[in-house]
Amino acid sequence: MDNELNADEIATLKQRIEELKVEHRDLDDVVKRLISMPDVDQLQLQRMKKRKLFLKDMIAKLESQLIPDLDA
Repeated sequence: MDNELNADEIATLKQRIEELKVEHRDLDDVVKRLISMPDVDQLQLQRMKKRKLFLKDMIAKLESQLIPDLDA
């Protein structure tokens, strides 16, 4: 069974990865700003950090799909 991606699927994956990276960067900026605030909502901050970690994991998962399987 052939699991290779076609050009459209690769382009879609790359676009999604880029979207996730932008969201991750944006969240990172917000988290950095919030950390410097004295009266930051810790729950909100934790949720943002959790979302950042989720995005990082999704990016890694999608990037791994772009790596072709090598038959050993």
